[in-house]
Amino acid sequence: MEKIQISLLLAFAVCLPLSAQRIETVPFGDFEHWTVRHIKESALIGGEVKNLYVLGPDEVIEGNRIYDYSRTPWASSNAYARVSGVTKTSVSVEPDEGPSGRCARLSTVFASCKVAGLVEIQVLATGSLYWGKMLEPITGVKDPYANMDWGIPFTDRPAAVLLDYKAVLPATGTLVRGTTFRKTEFPGEDPCQVMLLLQRRWEEPDGSIHAERVGTAFWRIGSSSDGWVRNRRIPVWYGDARSQPGYRSYMDLVGGEKTLYAVNSRGKCVPVREEGWAAPDTPCTHAVLHISSGSRGGFIGAPGNTLWVDNLRLEYAR
Repeated sequence: MEKIQISLLLAFAVCLPLSAQRIETVPFGDFEHWTVRHIKESALIGGEVKNLYVLGPDEVIEGNRIYDYSRTPWASSNAYARVSGVTKTSVSVEPDEGPSGRCARLSTVFASCKVAGLVEIQVLATGSLYWGKMLEPITGVKDPYANMDWGIPFTDRPAAVLLDYKAVLPATGTLVRGTTFRKTEFPGEDPCQVMLLLQRRWEEPDGSIHAERVGTAFWRIGSSSDGWVRNRRIPVWYGDARSQPGYRSYMDLVGGEKTLYAVNSRGKCVPVREEGWAAPDTPCTHAVLHISSGSRGGFIGAPGNTLWVDNLRLEYAR
């Protein structure tokens, strides 16, 4: 993670001054550069070579290799899995053409395959980009968040997140839960989501990781946009977010069913438990930035939800 912190500082050194604030770029936040990984799936499910995309340096990587996330702060829901000896991929985040160059397209889709050409398996995947890394290869589907190392070292105090976006939400009123051989439907909506959590983290002698919430930025997109929307601003609230007029229950502390994970000093991925709201002036140690085509959690969502994002930046007070 030290390499990521250095790259963040270098990228943040380039900024655009405005009258009352400054705007700083985020590494790979222009979505112009992508690594393409060629992963060969097992012969049992067809043996095709699939493209997995990583928001990072322009490169093509051949072979079923674990990705080196020290070169980018970004990971995604794109999955390289090896379960019970079977190699399978899932692609829900891809580069796409935007108004001025490339952007990222995040989609809620079914990752499907047929075993030996007979038995069809379908898993619902919500397209997500986040700061952190995916722990590869994934070896099970019980808890998808347990395969994700959430957050990067971060000590800045941004006032807001800025981005351009376009959203298409079918809004059928129906949600789907899809896990391997089961697919169930039930009523509900699935807004897209952009989230930035600033945390002060610490590790206990037993290896458990705890945190206080220092800053909160949350925004849910509940309907399709009229084309591209420029410079959408999401403010960061410092201290107890519950005192803010726009606070909603889904912005609450993470823990329990809303657990995030991180790798501790022993190399083990453990839950990050937020113990409370920090004072507004508390320095933060880590940031969790998450952009997603849905907000219902693992294997639940609205197929067809699509979110395009571009030009991600952070705004700072002068």
